[in-house]
Amino acid sequence: MKIAIQYSPYSFYEEWMQYCEDHQIPYKVVNCYASDAIAQLEDCNILLWHHNHANPKDVLFAKQLLASLEIAGKKVFPDYHSTWHFDDKLGQKYLFEATHIPHVPTHTFFDKKEALQWAKKTTYPKVFKLRRGAGSRNVWLVKSKEEAFKTIRKAFGKGFRQYDAFGGIKEQLRKYRLGKTNLKEIAKAVAHILYPIQLEKSQGRECGYVYFQDFIPQNTFDIRVIVIGNKAFAIKRHVRKNDFRASGSGFIEYKKELFDIDLIQQSFENASKIKAYCAAFDYVFLDGKPLVVEVSYGFNKAGYYDCPGYWTEDLNWHEGKFNPYGWMIEDSIATIK
Repeated sequence: MKIAIQYSPYSFYEEWMQYCEDHQIPYKVVNCYASDAIAQLEDCNILLWHHNHANPKDVLFAKQLLASLEIAGKKVFPDYHSTWHFDDKLGQKYLFEATHIPHVPTHTFFDKKEALQWAKKTTYPKVFKLRRGAGSRNVWLVKSKEEAFKTIRKAFGKGFRQYDAFGGIKEQLRKYRLGKTNLKEIAKAVAHILYPIQLEKSQGRECGYVYFQDFIPQNTFDIRVIVIGNKAFAIKRHVRKNDFRASGSGFIEYKKELFDIDLIQQSFENASKIKAYCAAFDYVFLDGKPLVVEVSYGFNKAGYYDCPGYWTEDLNWHEGKFNPYGWMIEDSIATIK
């Protein structure tokens, strides 16, 4: 038994290595970007790669390499069902509809004329999103028919940048006021007005479609439940000041009492429906009913260190610190054995 771990900054890489060393599990660090990546993995049973939506090389081929290895009989994390829809809101719309998962009503159009006709008749506000983006980036509120027309024409015209530079500046200023960033990061955000990030250079503009979700009012927070195999943990994220977006806000609560056990059970069921080993579901609420907004296999480690415990699939609560990155390794090994 040998595990391959792909290096990636801001990932689960260090936690995976530490777990292997602590438990004397043979592993090696590999370079999946190399042309001989498959040869590097010949003596390994498992590949762990926390690929990143903002890394252009990862976006280009990570899902394809992982799927190829899985077809060849290797165990991989994330597996195909956990990652094919990662950072792809269009794909998630059809996934939720096909599997009958209660979700925020979503409207997509690939024809300008049809989109404009819909915009004339629908109610406002609506939430507009680009297919890609995390931490509330590339998400904004469309408050009127006129704003919707403008958005649709741009979507079927020159399109949208992959990175919202002005939104990035606003977010860095917000963090600076909270003492969570510095002037250097603000300067970098300003520079992106003229100098696109590497992902934009490789992926180009987002165009040829529009994606709207119904705006669900009176949600001052969202709930994220992360399911990993037969375990789950959760956080409550409050929205930014004078905003409707909670993802990436940094205002997080962790107490077990904040989370309805029915929502935890529903999250296990949702993960089973989409056949995902690892799934982070974001929920808002309409008349008390939870609706999925998005799903992701990955998450930012820093936001979960203070979780006080986790649930198992039988809905029993397990108090105390835990290691979700170790679960990924344990479950992978158990599957092979």
